[in-house]
Amino acid sequence: MKTNELEADSLKRVFGLPTLVIYGVGDILGAGIYAVIGKIAGLSGTLVWASFLTAMIVAAFTALSYAELGSRFPQSGGVACFVHRAFRTDWLSILVGWLMFCTCLVSMATLSKAFAGYLNAFAPAIPAWLIILALFSVLAFVNFRGMKESSALNIFCTFVEVSGLLIVILVSTLFLSGGGAANAAAVPNEPATDWNAVVQGAALAFYAFIGFEDIVNVAEEVENPERNVPRAILLALAIAGTVYILVSWLAIGVLNPSELAASGAPLLDVVRRAQPNFPQVIFTIIALFAVLNTALLNFVTASRLLFGMSREGLLPAWLGKLHRRRATPYRTLLVILPIAIFLALSGTLQFLAGTTATLILAMFCLVNLSLLLIKRREPETNGFRIPYIVPAIALLFNLFLLAFASPVSHILALVFVGIGMLLILIQKAFRRA
Repeated sequence: MKTNELEADSLKRVFGLPTLVIYGVGDILGAGIYAVIGKIAGLSGTLVWASFLTAMIVAAFTALSYAELGSRFPQSGGVACFVHRAFRTDWLSILVGWLMFCTCLVSMATLSKAFAGYLNAFAPAIPAWLIILALFSVLAFVNFRGMKESSALNIFCTFVEVSGLLIVILVSTLFLSGGGAANAAAVPNEPATDWNAVVQGAALAFYAFIGFEDIVNVAEEVENPERNVPRAILLALAIAGTVYILVSWLAIGVLNPSELAASGAPLLDVVRRAQPNFPQVIFTIIALFAVLNTALLNFVTASRLLFGMSREGLLPAWLGKLHRRRATPYRTLLVILPIAIFLALSGTLQFLAGTTATLILAMFCLVNLSLLLIKRREPETNGFRIPYIVPAIALLFNLFLLAFASPVSHILALVFVGIGMLLILIQKAFRRA
């Protein structure tokens, strides 16, 4: 029997520009607004919208770097492959890929906590751990089925989550235009907010913008990736950022920062206050689909990252095998599931979100540095190009925001670095043996 009858040898190209933009928007939107807007309000108070704006500006510079890198190297593996081409050092590429993988897993854990929070707001009798296990089972099944199924679910969930945000915008606007703002603003002993708090909020809000970088990880499944990947990255970030700023500005007019920060389902509580007669079950279902969508895309990214690194020779070839009928990297699920479930059951939402933002900011620093080195070594490219100053500014912005992340997030990020270094040493020892 021939080898190609046992195993697929390439990923299917299923994304055009519209579906790729929807993929990116869906990846970005579900996480921040539905999951952590309340925690950000607890840091930056009534200036929560300014935290989102600051995080968006920082993200935009790095998105431009990703756009050029995605155009230059349209392949799975993302940041690990970029760093490998820039530094030409296997151990650093493996470490970066491991940290990006950890970022996906911590983000999945964060979203599973948010999913449980929204579901418990409607059905408090269901244990959170059972909800988390059921969610990961569904995600694993859809991921195994293939990118066509994942993309179809992504498109459906994206339109559902956008409809939820339109509901928030509509009911909040009606509430505030009807005089509700005066009631929401009358909050005793609400502390004043300074710009230091805004930047701290932005460091957490950066988690909300994670997702645009995932587009490069499915580049091998994109039609005309040199053209479509850069456009999709920039369009997805612009659409999601605009929605974030508008929704956060309206939400803080409906609920005060303390109420948002204390909520396990912040946007559901915004809708409850703004329009008590709106069926709560409908918005709960919308929020669940929104969080499910981003968790699914994180799952897809994690599996493609391991697959791409394996095909680059940075991880064991065992992880680079595709299912013979589904053409999916099914073996990666055996690595992803146990780690993600452990993180979800052991951490709080704010802690997990903060750690994800810390890891992604560190990764973005390396991505921008990689682009600077690649542009110096290979100045000519036929694809998308940006000036040298853009990745330089992006690097400084990422370092600045990284300094404002919570200390406990720094600690867990360092733990992941230590585990990654240990795995690298073990791999080298096996190779020598």
